[in-house]
Amino acid sequence: MLEHFYLQYLFGALVSLIVITNPLSKIPLFISLTHGMDDAKRAEQARMSCVYAAAIMLVSLLAGNLVLEFFGISYGALRIAGGFVVAVIGYRMLFLSQDTHSTTHRPSCEDCSFFPLAMPGISGPGTIAVVIGLSTEIAELDTLPAKAAAFFMTFVAIALVSVGVWLTLKSSDVIAERLGRAGREVLGRLMGFLLICVGVQFVGSGIRTFMAGS
Repeated sequence: MLEHFYLQYLFGALVSLIVITNPLSKIPLFISLTHGMDDAKRAEQARMSCVYAAAIMLVSLLAGNLVLEFFGISYGALRIAGGFVVAVIGYRMLFLSQDTHSTTHRPSCEDCSFFPLAMPGISGPGTIAVVIGLSTEIAELDTLPAKAAAFFMTFVAIALVSVGVWLTLKSSDVIAERLGRAGREVLGRLMGFLLICVGVQFVGSGIRTFMAGS
């Protein structure tokens, strides 16, 4: 039973974060922003952007509940709002061209690791909404050991996703060449559909929370 609990939060957070970050969709942005940089500089940009993104997600996980309490926002409201945000992002990924927001003509910059790669590229509003949504679910657990275990498993998921994004960006040229435009379209639309499912799940969870509190 305890192992099932661990896996629930680990894989639940892992799937949600992989889908919302969608590492393959960041390849065009990374290539365009690092155009003209040498290999060492590009590797540094990929590494630091993932470090910053992981830090943003971790802060959202740990401080998300404090922010909600400060503004008087209920867990249910956050989940419903976050679910709508995530679902809209998924809708755009599913029905709009993956090259609609391409930045192939954007000039390279000296240091793009934090903005726009980490924020809002990897850990944008949708990612933050997902992480805070996860933190609200953890906050409703009954015991402190259960909360600590769930936080730890979610942290592991954040670390794994960040490493995955780093490996994707590091190999961006090879992946872009192998996939081609058609491959990016197919994967992007699949991720979009899964993202809509995650958003609907968040909305349903938020409605249940409202009904339980009424």
